[in-house]
Amino acid sequence: MGTPTVKANGRVLVVDDDSELREWISIELESHNLATKACSSAEEAFEALGQDHFDVVVTDLNMPGMNGLEFCERVVANRPGIPVVVMTAYASLDTAIAAIRVGAEDYVQKPLAPGALTLRLNRVIQARQLDAEVKRLRKVIKNQETFDDLVGSSSAMRNIYDLLTRVIESDASVLITGESGTGKEVVARALHRRGRRKDGAFVAINCSAVPAHLMESELFGHEKGAFTDAHTTRAGLFAQANDGTLFLDEIGEMPISLQPKLLRAVQERLIRPVGSDKEIPIDVRIIAATNRDLESAVADKTFREDLYFRINVINVELPPLRARGRDILLLAQHFLQHVAATAGKQVAGLSSQAAEKLLGYSWPGNVRELRNCIERAVALARYNQITVDDLPEKIRNYTRSHVLVTSDDPTELVPMEEVERRYITRVLEAINGNKTMAAKILGFDRKTLYRKLSRYNIDVLAADSAGESGRRKR
Repeated sequence: MGTPTVKANGRVLVVDDDSELREWISIELESHNLATKACSSAEEAFEALGQDHFDVVVTDLNMPGMNGLEFCERVVANRPGIPVVVMTAYASLDTAIAAIRVGAEDYVQKPLAPGALTLRLNRVIQARQLDAEVKRLRKVIKNQETFDDLVGSSSAMRNIYDLLTRVIESDASVLITGESGTGKEVVARALHRRGRRKDGAFVAINCSAVPAHLMESELFGHEKGAFTDAHTTRAGLFAQANDGTLFLDEIGEMPISLQPKLLRAVQERLIRPVGSDKEIPIDVRIIAATNRDLESAVADKTFREDLYFRINVINVELPPLRARGRDILLLAQHFLQHVAATAGKQVAGLSSQAAEKLLGYSWPGNVRELRNCIERAVALARYNQITVDDLPEKIRNYTRSHVLVTSDDPTELVPMEEVERRYITRVLEAINGNKTMAAKILGFDRKTLYRKLSRYNIDVLAADSAGESGRRKR
């Protein structure tokens, strides 16, 4: 069985009349997975450019015949999509300025330190690839690679689109789960607008925003005189959503005392307004959403199991933005076009450096945070594209953190149990204490996870509390 072929990260054309240096550069670049072709003159390099594709050209400055500056100028004029990096042993500000003036992308000084040229070329290649990606995204947005108001082409989102397409015509209850800011209400509205109830009302309520003593009246309505402030008869949200869709956002915050009545409404399609002795039939599709771990809430007796199963007939689990890859740029471009048009600003896209910063950030606030970021960037933009300076400071300066469980110092090495304890703790912190999701990520069943939490004395309440605090702030 042969050795598998590893795809190169890019193709580099090396131009230098020094045969030993050409060979050294080729070996150095290819050891870092950059495919190379070496030429001894500018004329030979032009022939190669006409026959093959290259991501970047690196050329010596002083060569017999056509020198590096002349060669660079000609490449920029005739092959504008290919960046050129000029290298020379005669380093001076004048030569650097001359190289940039004729269109060079970068400038490096000989003698070349091992790895230095590779680092420069990788940055140039990545920047050009991001430029190409941003341009592609503009076309994608025009072609509406979307599902209603949902935007994304990642495999995770394609799976969501497929599931939604299959359940649109159904009246089965849907539970949308996912972190705060992932777009749960957008999914609910998409299901309503594309379904057979689209001509009916879409009525939404955030269960965490209504005081517990008012929730019953809000949902089921009340008769005149039912309580002190009930001066008139009022139809509740179930009645208002009749023949349409009722969206119960943050269903996990529903008071436990009201859950039996909600269960009857969902199950029997009957409601009884506060102060009335008559039940009213309703025809409503129920879509609920939560960022809480409802299975844990059931286990903790803070959410009814029968209600959980009744609303969770179809589960749509939305991925966090950090798990959606290049969807980050697709969404950024989508928001940018909308915000710029609304604001009347001529901002067309993202710089490659800004795109790189967006891709490198963890997005704890998910799609909502990205939209806010783009709105801010458009408002601050001074040019026809968003630059790194237009982004919030926390995104500009963000550095990914890594949990280290090994070290070169033998005194810092820990037993496997300690490694497991740290990793379980890290996973729970990352998903705000959601034990159901943590069990899936860790590959445990829930009983095994609970045993390990007890064994390692891991405080999940702290993570849950942090998540609750964040939700209240939002």
